[in-house]
Amino acid sequence: MIKLNTIHYPHINDINISKEFSLDILTNNELYLESEKSFLKKYSYSNLKTFSFNEDGFLSLLLELKNKGSIAISLGETNALVEAGKLYEKLGFDISWINLTKEGQVNYDEISKLTVEFFFISSSIMDTFVKTDLDKVKELTNSAIISNATVDVYSSSDVIYFDPYKLVGFNTSGVLLSDGLFGTQSIGYIDNISVYLIFKALKNQSFIYTLKKKFKDNLEEIFGDDIYYFVDSSLTLDFTLHIALKGIKARELIRTLSLDEILITNGEGCSLGLSQPSKIIQAMGYDEEISRNGISLSFCEEIDDSNIEKICKLFYRRYRQIKVLT
Repeated sequence: MIKLNTIHYPHINDINISKEFSLDILTNNELYLESEKSFLKKYSYSNLKTFSFNEDGFLSLLLELKNKGSIAISLGETNALVEAGKLYEKLGFDISWINLTKEGQVNYDEISKLTVEFFFISSSIMDTFVKTDLDKVKELTNSAIISNATVDVYSSSDVIYFDPYKLVGFNTSGVLLSDGLFGTQSIGYIDNISVYLIFKALKNQSFIYTLKKKFKDNLEEIFGDDIYYFVDSSLTLDFTLHIALKGIKARELIRTLSLDEILITNGEGCSLGLSQPSKIIQAMGYDEEISRNGISLSFCEEIDDSNIEKICKLFYRRYRQIKVLT
């Protein structure tokens, strides 16, 4: 099996957790506390909390910030956060939304006009993985920056959080690190298993930076005019490639290639089990039908040149078969 979707669908390993890792009011919980201490030390934060990584969990974070100041959210963030922002607005509170440009970048001009205390923005855009310069964002606004650090940690972030599913493949709790912006969480309410699993996954996380250009060159040579790009590949994370194929829906190719044991994705919605076009591509200004053309590849395991060529040729063969049938 060849996994080209690891960022959205991680490798799943068996979970083995010692009973000594459980929390008990009658013990000093040394094993857990040591794990938490190591987690905080690695990323240089002082406080850790866990939360449900869904729209309800993010809504709880927004409500916790409500009395501390105003909030902005980039439309390039995880779907759970964007949906939480919409719920927050339905409750009668204000959110400042930062749009994406047609090129897929955050709108820095809009950021320069922000006057909010808290800004949810990450170092890359969901689905396309276009990089965001958080150092530049920090220069443009005085807002505290709250970032998804699942694939890329940035020192400019005042708060970072991690997506459990995209790291360990199980929908445990998200982990959030800060320096006191969010309230202290009682140890009895911390999802200690999530802390353990996410920290372990982060220590083992690795990416391959040499495959992006090789896949891009091979795909362009084989597909010719049938391939195009929503975003400039030079602007995306170096271990990812976002492409689009004319005339088919991405999910058709995803399903077909899975039978060949080649796994690809069209973005976060795919990993959430949604047969929907990319909301990120739509936020860039493309219509729903065109938004279904996008395909995300991520490179987390070595593939030699001969196999890259074989994979790309198989991509094209399945693509042509789908086009004939539809």
